[in-house]
Amino acid sequence: MTIVGVPAGWPATEEEARAVQDGLRGRVVLDEPGPPPGTGRVTGVDVAYDDGLDLVAAAAVVLDAATLEVVAEATAVGRVSFPYVPGLLAFREIPTVRAALDRLPCPPGLVVCDGYGVAHPRRFGLASHLGVLTDLPTIGVAKNPFTFTYDDPAPARGSSAPLLDGAEEVGRALRTRDGVKPVFVSAGHRVSLGTALAHTLALTPRYRLPETTRRADALCRQALRAAGTAFPPDQAGAGRPRQDQGDRR
Repeated sequence: MTIVGVPAGWPATEEEARAVQDGLRGRVVLDEPGPPPGTGRVTGVDVAYDDGLDLVAAAAVVLDAATLEVVAEATAVGRVSFPYVPGLLAFREIPTVRAALDRLPCPPGLVVCDGYGVAHPRRFGLASHLGVLTDLPTIGVAKNPFTFTYDDPAPARGSSAPLLDGAEEVGRALRTRDGVKPVFVSAGHRVSLGTALAHTLALTPRYRLPETTRRADALCRQALRAAGTAFPPDQAGAGRPRQDQGDRR
């Protein structure tokens, strides 16, 4: 099994990581509508961790946007490339996520991240960071509102309410199932918020979470289990189960 290493020059401290965010944030593009929902391909990415083994597994699952059938999938396993710091989780994940995307046999189309785009304290979450580095259209669909506030949307599927940082709207709380807790959608790169909302609804015909997230989550967990077998705990200390970190990316 090939293990993705930490890239040369990768930030090692919080100060370095924030400086990278500041340097890249101005490259986020928010004035493009993005690909229309239901057309082309849409790819979900997600990660699973074993911090005891110093491993992170990433999965990229490509779906046909019209049928939501799987077109292609790929995984990668890498070293954890940054300490756990809320708001800086992209630095733990991006090297391995990019490796998984690079292993796909076809272009990914729109990329859906289990996390945040501009709905981030520094307006540069995982979806925005990944989008800038790859120049792919990206959106973030998170399970929780991070540090932001919102009014509860109306109970019907498709209802939404602004996700707010003070008076600034950074995303939307979107109801994907009648009467079920909303998800939290934000633009990442080269996609408008309206298009991000429409894609999220198209990806949730039966469940609260998008099919992209559900399938990528299952695949990265499978890849992590395989990596744990290849690198048993007695080689690197006792492994710990995955931490659910996606909602602070």
